[in-house]
Amino acid sequence: MTSDEHLPELRASDADREQVAGILRDALAEGRLAMDEFEERLEAAYGAKTYAQLEPLTRDLPAAGSGIPAVSPRAAAPARPPSGWSGRIGGEATSRTGIAIMSGFQRKGAWTVPRRFTMFSFWGGGELDLREADFEAAEVEIRCISIMGGANVILPPDMALEVRGIGIMGGFDHSQVGVPHTPGTPRVTLTGFAFWGGVGTSRKKTKAARRAEAEAAREERRLAREQRRLAREERRKRLE
Repeated sequence: MTSDEHLPELRASDADREQVAGILRDALAEGRLAMDEFEERLEAAYGAKTYAQLEPLTRDLPAAGSGIPAVSPRAAAPARPPSGWSGRIGGEATSRTGIAIMSGFQRKGAWTVPRRFTMFSFWGGGELDLREADFEAAEVEIRCISIMGGANVILPPDMALEVRGIGIMGGFDHSQVGVPHTPGTPRVTLTGFAFWGGVGTSRKKTKAARRAEAEAAREERRLAREQRRLAREERRKRLE
């Protein structure tokens, strides 16, 4: 395949990007690419998501052959369906209540939030972590009853939240209301009441998301170091 139009929109792997980057480095060393063109293509290679984005970067280089070397889109595994929120809404609830009487409870990890979940805490505390959860419906209600106790709901950064609870010598946290959310995310509504107790909310990224961000930052630093090294080599060659 030699055309973007006929190349499947399959996701490229780290190995594919490194393979293209290697061809670009060889082309720079052979004088086929100028430094500014090399840097532009290298940045595009590391930012490419699909084969169609990678293929043009080496199309005019001898080592490129007819496309991405040693990687055939025809032989690649079928692309997985999108894994956004639409794939996490629907299904049967796995838990509908959480009770803490002079004790505590926790729901976290992979579980399915029902249309209505009831939290009750008396001289105790409960925690709901929604970051990795699926949802029975696009709109769910979490009813919190906290008597001389506490409850905490952890949401992902992009989830819609509404708080309608009532506090009597206690309170509901409204700090996470109005935070911009991604269209299509579930909407969570907190209701209930707190008497000498409190219901808190917070937003946190998953460990996987934090790891992905850290890896992306490391890759950016590595790319910057590589570009500086190649620039030094190019200046040295010009002085020889």
